[in-house]
Amino acid sequence: MRKGNLIQNMINAAIFIILEIAALTMLNNNSQLQQAWFSRGAHAFMGTVWGTGQSIKEYFSLRKVNDELALENNELRTELAKFAELTADTHHDEFNIPSDVAGNFRFTPATIVKISNNTQHNYMIVGKGSKDGIIVGSGVVTGKGAIGVIDAVSENYSYARSFQNFGMSISSRIGRLGSVGPLEWDGRSHNRAILKEIPHHMEFEKGDTVYTSGYSSIFPPDIPLGILGEAKIVNGATYEINVELLEDFRALRYVTIISNTAHDEIKRLEEEQR
Repeated sequence: MRKGNLIQNMINAAIFIILEIAALTMLNNNSQLQQAWFSRGAHAFMGTVWGTGQSIKEYFSLRKVNDELALENNELRTELAKFAELTADTHHDEFNIPSDVAGNFRFTPATIVKISNNTQHNYMIVGKGSKDGIIVGSGVVTGKGAIGVIDAVSENYSYARSFQNFGMSISSRIGRLGSVGPLEWDGRSHNRAILKEIPHHMEFEKGDTVYTSGYSSIFPPDIPLGILGEAKIVNGATYEINVELLEDFRALRYVTIISNTAHDEIKRLEEEQR
């Protein structure tokens, strides 16, 4: 394109833009109808901008909301523990619950600051430590299950061995009154485990819920863990049952640390009898 034509086209474009601006200005000043049209357009544009800004603000406030929910869940757990303790003290014979079960456990909300999920020996770092009363041997739970055990504690942080770890098991019960056996990660899935050593004469059904048994100094009883799946008999004597875990280990963030204040005493007594 020749230089003269390029300049002429630029001049034509400038004139066109000026005329468009003049036309819009005339329309805006011409009548109330056009002014109302412009006003609606401006309001719609501002509404879109405000709505987008509000959505961004709400998104970034989700973390604060989740923190508040975690604290609220912890308070509810503590109140439930107090209620269970009161119930056990008042109706000990009726419910056959040891009076000191609930009273030994202290509940502390925490946030996971680092987690591994892709190895055979997974772990978590949680943002509470010794200054918060966390002790080695404490359990780590969510509203959907027991997920780990505290192995080391510093002043502000704790290192937890994840349930998704070879060699780790949780004493578990089928239903609230059923057979007890160790629950272990299957070593592959993010939400699968195996319940072992269930006597072959015991009755259970696919779809039954698995809970913590309470037969350890780490986790209190009746924390839901998962749902029973297919079963097979091993060595002609016991069942191994597939369990679908309720908790998704890929989405963990907020947890509760359960510390048994009698843990050291129980451990010391066990060691003395060995």
